[in-house]
Amino acid sequence: MSEPVWIGVDLGTQSVRALAVDDAGHTVAGAARPLRGHRVGSRHEQDPDAWWTLAADALAELTAGLGGRPVGAVAVCATSGTVLLTGRDGVPFTPGLMYDDARAGTLAAAAQEAGAELWARLGYRMQPSWALPKLLWWRDRGLLADGVRLAHQPDVVTAALVGHPVASDSSHALKTGYDLLGERWPAEVLGALDVDPAVLPEVVRPGTVLGEVGQVAAARTGLPAGTPVVAGMTDGCAAQLAAGALGVGEWNSVLGTTLTLKGVSTAPPRDPGGAVYSHRAPHGDLWLPGGASSTGAGAVRALFPGADLDALTARAARVRSVPTCYPLVGPGERFPFVAPDARGFLGDGPLAVSDDQDTAFAAVCLGVAHLERLAFEVLAGAGADVGGPVSFTGGATRNAWWNQLRCDVLGVPVRLPANPEPALGMAVLAAGALGGDVPGAARRLVRVRHTLEPDPARTATLTPGYHALVAEFARRGWIDARFAPGGG
Repeated sequence: MSEPVWIGVDLGTQSVRALAVDDAGHTVAGAARPLRGHRVGSRHEQDPDAWWTLAADALAELTAGLGGRPVGAVAVCATSGTVLLTGRDGVPFTPGLMYDDARAGTLAAAAQEAGAELWARLGYRMQPSWALPKLLWWRDRGLLADGVRLAHQPDVVTAALVGHPVASDSSHALKTGYDLLGERWPAEVLGALDVDPAVLPEVVRPGTVLGEVGQVAAARTGLPAGTPVVAGMTDGCAAQLAAGALGVGEWNSVLGTTLTLKGVSTAPPRDPGGAVYSHRAPHGDLWLPGGASSTGAGAVRALFPGADLDALTARAARVRSVPTCYPLVGPGERFPFVAPDARGFLGDGPLAVSDDQDTAFAAVCLGVAHLERLAFEVLAGAGADVGGPVSFTGGATRNAWWNQLRCDVLGVPVRLPANPEPALGMAVLAAGALGGDVPGAARRLVRVRHTLEPDPARTATLTPGYHALVAEFARRGWIDARFAPGGG
């Protein structure tokens, strides 16, 4: 009998991706479907019925390409903080409020105040787009009636696979206020917020077997009935698993539309600024600290629409004098500092591109790299171990010049995994959960395609520009002065 394949499903912002890999990490089959949302102002919704429909379509295409190979298990990841309300039967009756939907932003202060002591022990502050404020928004509209249940984005797909509602994983439940230390919903905090804990789902650790694929889902997807369905993690954690960053002090830096850092530590770091939060690791008594910025490669798409990025990169690499740049396109920053009033800037003015696109592009790329370095300093200041290897993943890793620039700014060696998709991370988790060894599964399934070494001379040359940006952040009151040059 042939060896089983492991399947990961990634519910992203713009697509649903399913991936099947063998026990050496080689792709056996894959499929994707586009996913659309609806944005109006600060609101961002998706149709939760589409999550299952498109995931089922992708899985059906994927299983058709397996050639009858057995399936070991399947796990699902999704965006962090995306929630909806369902009936007791698990059927959705509200749209999915997405991870960046800020309609409930004014309620974040109440959520923070009610659980301030717990959030401090967990090492973070409640933020405007997190899921708990969204639950309060539904409360204020009288939608938390008897029989109503909150669900997280992947729960829609896992419930459909199994055939009935199943538990949420603690990774997706973090931003809903789940107590990762006590491993329970904090009844005293919910009571202060006039929320009945009965509206919240059962929660289990990532890697827990939720159930098996039922007959209806098997007919719809081609997955064998009885296939184990494993509790997943958020897409940021999934990318970390796909990068193989599972040892203490190891980090994965994901540069896509935004910049996300995830690492491993023996205890949750405590950042007084509230920008750092920690998931429980799916292995051992470890934690996955990190944060997600509002800044990232999305600035390139916004500021240089339609540009030939290869040609622009080649010219930017020859630019020698680069102005200070904070490439934040929209309002507000969340990591490595929390500043709702933050705005991007280029040199002495707002973030905008003049006729000199080459210099502006170089400044944007360097600004992201500087912000990445600051993120590691904030993490270290919060008590995280940042001494291990760093892996780069995300769409921006297609730009080799930018990879080396970031490596030089950080001054540390960098690994580039061969397949950094979050769907692979879920395949790793599925394999590790069934085998009882998630790090071991990562060692088998994750392959490195390239490594980078920093140029110490270049690191020294780039450091003054980094200090200038951090000093400007401190001057504007966005970050503690201790991170500025000469700070305490």
